[in-house]
Amino acid sequence: QAQLVESGGGLVQPGGSLILSCAASGESVDFYAIGWFRQAPGKEREGVSCISSDSDGITAYAGSVKGRFTISRDRAKKMVYLQMNSLKPEDTAVYFCATGYYTDSQRCDLVVSDYESWGQGTQVTVSS
Repeated sequence: QAQLVESGGGLVQPGGSLILSCAASGESVDFYAIGWFRQAPGKEREGVSCISSDSDGITAYAGSVKGRFTISRDRAKKMVYLQMNSLKPEDTAVYFCATGYYTDSQRCDLVVSDYESWGQGTQVTVSS
C-alpha cells in the first residue's frame, strides 16, 4: 500500500499562488493514478484534480479550479504537484492527495470512493 505525504500549504492572499507537493512511496506507486482532493469545514470532501498513472499523464480538473490549478507528476522522484494560481477564499480547505487504481492506465477521475490510500492533508487558507 502506498504512503503519501502532502506539503506546501499555508496562508495566502486572494489572487496569490501556492504549490502543493505529494510525496508517494511504495513499490507499486507508479501504477496508481494520483488525485488531489479538498475538504472545507462543514463540507464533504471533493475532488480537485487527478493525473493518470501512464507516462502521458492524462489529467482531469474540477470545474471550479480549471484554468487556475495545474497538476503534474515527476515519476522519477515519485512526486505529484498541484500548482494553484489565482487563489480565492473559497479554495480554503485541507488538501489531500490519494492513490487510485484503474485498469486503464490513461484514466483517472475525481470520485472520492475510487481512491484508496490517503495522506494526512495540508491546510490551505486564502484570506486577506
